[in-house]
This record gives sequence, structure tokens and C-alpha cells, in this order.
Amino acid sequence: MTHEEHHAAKTLGIGKAIAVLTSGGDAQGMNAAVRAVVRVGIFTGARVFFVHEGYQGLVDGGDHIKEATWESVSMMLQLGGTVIGSARCKDFRDREGRLRAAHNLVKLGITNLCVIGGDGSLTGADTFRSEWSDLLSDLQKAGKITAEEVTKSSYLNIVGLVGSIDNDFCGTDMTIGTDSALHRIVEIVDAITTTAQSHQRTFVLEVMGRHCGYLALVTSLSCGADWVFIPECPPDDDWEEHLCRRLSETRTRGSRLNIIIVAEGAIDKNGKPITSEDIKNLVVKRLGYDTRVTVLGHVQRGGTPSAFDRILTKDVTKAMDEKRFDEAMKLRGRSFMNNWEVYKLLAHVRPPVSKTGLHTVAVMNVGAPAAGMNAAVRSTVRIGLIQGNRVLVVHDGFEGLAKGQIEEAGWSYVGGWTGQGGSKLGTKRTLPKKNLEQISANITKFNIQGLVIIGGFEAYTGGLELMEGRKQFDELCIPFVVIPATVSNNVPGSDFSIGADTALNTICTTCDRIKQSAAGTKRRVFIIETMGGYCGYLATMAGLAAGADAAYIFEEPFTIRDLQANVEHLVQKMKTTVKRGLVLRNEKCNENYTTDFIFNLYSEEGKGIFDSRKNVLGHMQQGGSPTPFDRNFATKMGAKAMNWMSGKIKESYRNGRIFANTPDSGCVLGMRKRALVFQPVTELKEQTDFEHRIPKEQWWLKLRPLLKILAKYEIDLDTSDHAHLEHITRKRSGEAAV
Repeated sequence: MTHEEHHAAKTLGIGKAIAVLTSGGDAQGMNAAVRAVVRVGIFTGARVFFVHEGYQGLVDGGDHIKEATWESVSMMLQLGGTVIGSARCKDFRDREGRLRAAHNLVKLGITNLCVIGGDGSLTGADTFRSEWSDLLSDLQKAGKITAEEVTKSSYLNIVGLVGSIDNDFCGTDMTIGTDSALHRIVEIVDAITTTAQSHQRTFVLEVMGRHCGYLALVTSLSCGADWVFIPECPPDDDWEEHLCRRLSETRTRGSRLNIIIVAEGAIDKNGKPITSEDIKNLVVKRLGYDTRVTVLGHVQRGGTPSAFDRILTKDVTKAMDEKRFDEAMKLRGRSFMNNWEVYKLLAHVRPPVSKTGLHTVAVMNVGAPAAGMNAAVRSTVRIGLIQGNRVLVVHDGFEGLAKGQIEEAGWSYVGGWTGQGGSKLGTKRTLPKKNLEQISANITKFNIQGLVIIGGFEAYTGGLELMEGRKQFDELCIPFVVIPATVSNNVPGSDFSIGADTALNTICTTCDRIKQSAAGTKRRVFIIETMGGYCGYLATMAGLAAGADAAYIFEEPFTIRDLQANVEHLVQKMKTTVKRGLVLRNEKCNENYTTDFIFNLYSEEGKGIFDSRKNVLGHMQQGGSPTPFDRNFATKMGAKAMNWMSGKIKESYRNGRIFANTPDSGCVLGMRKRALVFQPVTELKEQTDFEHRIPKEQWWLKLRPLLKILAKYEIDLDTSDHAHLEHITRKRSGEAAV
């Protein structure tokens, strides 16, 4: 978009008014959504109004509808709940209430309404929109509005952003608040797991979600629960016997704890509720286990929103009411069904004792540690065992493969790995090229017929070297698959890597704490250095999630003039009511404009206006327990990789041996456009910048314009940026769902 076109767009926005409200149950991330609506609205030249207390405020009008300013949404990102309030509104359900709401909007010239809420809230918004013309007609007949006001308010545009921790709305993969709720739940489960192991206890945890079992299901995958009860898939009639048998068998195998997750809406096949107390009483009576119940309740709604939530149906209910449970599962969508299928496999009642498949698969970690690696290993090992394969684990990556640091893994070997950070197997950056002879020898010695490589850019380049090594060593002609796992999120062939979400949340939490540490002091700007090598993913996404004023990355070159413009921008902002500034710098964004240089520049230019402080986050971004997303993502990736591996081994089995030498026998398993796909490593070479260890094209770069818009820069968007921004806005808002 040219400067003239951009000015024209702003001119069109002048005189337009947008109202934003939050309705129904609160959800973490709502404040971030409100902030974005206000600032992007003001950026387009529109007036933006807060509606306090949801639809009730819309009905009551007066001081409940107030104009928002740029500064009025500062420091909102890290706050949970909704600062503009939310309320259940009986009045809006009646036409008389909607008539009053319409009157209030018309008098303020508001013809655009953004509703952030759940199913009921968005259904109410759709009803309001469909009645709009009739409401105006009635108001005019009653003499409450003029003919001129009817003409000016002849339309009502409504956009709905789905905010609900239940993740129960069709038309969107993830609702605002769901990821944060999972964070709260998993934190509690991790804490409970520790005490349960100490005392050999069984814990029954009840999570929210009404008629949707998403929270319960993903929690079960994230913590390796023994059983999960969800309303979409009631257990078989003999579930009591089945559950008790499973719990006793896990204890027999040496487990010191049992975790059972129950969705609040769990039912049996007759529609009878299954409560956490019912389950506790069953376990105590049948097995005599020390059993405790924890009902998580509204703690799931509280707390700071996750990074995902800061950046981010009725048909199902009817199907369940009519006991069409298979259809209800399908209506929940592909992702829900995949979660359920993986859970069923990993919660296997009797893991095989004999290796009937006769195939041997090895799994290893390569590169730097990343949270979620252990969850991927656990899933890979257990799915392999379920298929009847012999599964080996390799310690210390390719170096360990060359040295023969290999052992067989059983079912219990990976017990409790899901929530542990780092790499239990050990991981190194060593590439295989110099040790191909020793690696080939050990592949033969241990009869390895397939290899699962979990790691970052070194795992990908190591795979390429294995493919090249096939020319010398036939032993390398075995199928292998690379599962991307790195905080840098720089592996070609995948939009996301295991570990990046955990690192991103660590950065956001740290930024929040750093900003809060300066509460009550004079104006201050923080310069924070993030990891990522040459990849600016962490700096960019953390910048969006933490509300940064600038985020410097390698992929978007900048000059001293850009730095000076950013400094001047912050100087001007700090002369207003804004008291905190945040600047992120990717560690390798520029060889000369170092973190120290940028810190010194801001310190010098900000004299008399603000102080500057710097923080290098370092390896803390690689540590900690994996987030629910990384646990779930890693678990599904491991399962998908092992299923692919079993098929490839069977395809490659000839004359009593495995021989795989086609391009598709060495692949990267990546997430592309919300689907897990396998892509040959050799085909990805053309998409790779090997010098800087990044893909040549990265989807998240198109989000960069939002950074400047939300930081109040006057920018010109080119046509592609503007179109993409519009697409992002529609996608994030869930407009299609309304």
C-alpha cells in the first residue's frame, strides 16, 4: 500500500466507530484481544469504544460505553480475565433489551461491534445483527431516533472472537483462553504428580469444559494419564472392571502413582453422569488404593495468559444428547479425533511382551536440548512397542550412535518422561559425516532397520549427510525420519518445532516480570536479547505477545537510521502516560549492532526521558518443563513418525534385509498448514539457507507489520502485507464462525 492509499484508508476510517465487549465466562487472552482491537482500530482512523460489563453494558449504556485511547490499553497483555468486565445478561436475551442496546449504539454512531466471548455470546451477536433493521425501524417509530440516524446506522458489522477455555466452538481450532487453561491444569497436575509418587496415591482430577472434553483429553496426553473420561466418547459398559484392571497392572509394572482425568461433563453410554467422587469410591472399594480427588474449578480461568492466547457447538451437543457419540467425535474435528486416537494407543492396557513385528527401530536426540524432546521419545518408544517392534534408544546423538551407546527400551523405560524438560537421552550437535563408517557398523551390529531423529537444524543436516553417505555404505540404506525439535524453530519443512512454544512462554513470562520489576519507578526501556541463532521467530512472536516497541531480527535488515527512528519513537511515547518500553533483539540479528550497542544508543538518546536496562535471557529459554502444546505436539509427532516408520520398513524389506534408497525413505515430519506431512530431506535443500541455518521462506514474517501497528508506528503497508493483515484479522477473529 502506498502512502497515499494508506492515508486514504485512514480517511475512510475517520468517522467510523467500533465498540468492543467481552461477554460470558472470562478467558485468559481476552485483554490481549481487546488491546489489539483498540490499537488496530485507532490505526485505521476509527473511534473505538469500550463496552463495560458485556451485553449488560450495551443495554444499560451511559458510562458503560466509553471511548478508548491508545494509552488506555497499555500494560494489559499480561493480565488474565478481562479488564473491561464481563457479565451474563438476561436483558439482552429479550427483544426489549436488544432494542435498548441498538438505541445506545445509534446515538454514539457505532456501526461496528466486536464481541469476544463463547457460544452464547456469539449466538446473541448474530441474533442482534439479523434484527438490526427491524430494531432501527421500531426505534424510529417510537421517536427515539431520527430518519437521518437510521440512514447513518443502516448497517451493523459484527466480528466475533471466540473466547472460551472450553474450546467448544466449531469453525476454529483453538479458542482464546484454552491454551492458558491447559497451562494452569498441567502445572497443577505436575505438582500433584510429585506428591502422588511420594505416597503411592491415585489422583482423580476433574477439569472444566462443560460438554467438551478437549481440556481433559489434551491434559491426559500432556501428563500421560492412566485414564480419561470425556463426554464425546463414553466408556464401555464394563468400564469399572476395565479401569481397575488398568490401574492394578500399572502398579504391578512398578508405577507409584495413577492419574485419572475427568471432564466435568463426563457421562456413560446411557447419559448418566460419571463424577470424580464416583471414580474415587470405585477405586477405594475395589483396589483399596489411597485415592484423592481434586476439582480444579475456576483456577483454570485465572492467571497470566500464555503466549499463544496473547497472539491468537451446538451440533456436537445435539449429537451427544441423541447418543450419536461417533458422530459427535467427528464433529469435534480432525485434531480432536487425532488426540483421541493417540491417547488410546498410549494408554494401552497390556503392552506387548514379545516383539512379534521382528523389526528394530532406534530413536535419538540431536542438537541442542528442547523441552518436549522427552515426550517425543516416550511416544515413539511406546507406539513402537505396541506395534510389536524392538525399540532401541541412542544416547548422545550421532556421536553415541558411532560409539555404540545404544540400549533397548521397554514400556517402563520412558515412564514419566512427558513432563520432563531437556533430553533424558542426551543430545549433541555432532554431525554424522566424519563417523559414517562407525555408524554403519553399529547399524549392522544392533540390526537397526529404521531411525527416528528428534532434533533441530543438526538433525536435518545430519539426515542429509546420511542420504549422501548411502553412496558409500549400504548399511545407511534404512528409512529415517526427522522430528523438528528446537527452540529456534528453524528446521525447513515445518511451521513449528517442538520446544519453541516453551521457549516463547519463558520469554513472555520473563518480559512480564522484568516490566513489573520497574513498577513505581521512573520511565524505563528494557532491551532484551533472545535466542534463535539467525532465526527471528522467538523475537518476533515474543514481541507480539509481550507488547514490544521493536523486535530486531536478521531476516528484516535494519540500519542506523532505523534504530534512530525507533529511539525517537520511544522518546515521544515516553512523554505521554506510557512508562514502560520493551525492545527485543534476536541474538544474531546484526553483527555490529549488538545488544550492548543498542542499549548504549537508547541510554544516550533517552537521557532525561527514560532509563534503559538490558537483559540477555540465554539458556533459560531452553530449560523448564514443556508447555501443554509442546507435550501434545511432541506426543503426536512421535506417534505419527513411528507409524510411518513401520510402513516404510515393510516396504523396504527384501530378501531378508532392509534396503531403502529412494528420496522418500529419508523425511522430515513437519507441521504444514495445520497438517502433519512427510517431506524428503533432499527436496527441502532448495528451500534452505544453509549459511544462516534457516528456511528461505518463513510464514511468521508476514506477522511483522502487526508489531509496528500495535506499537503505534506510522507505517506504510505494501499490498501483500495489507492483504495478509486483513486475512490474519479475519482468521483470528473467528469471523467465519459467526
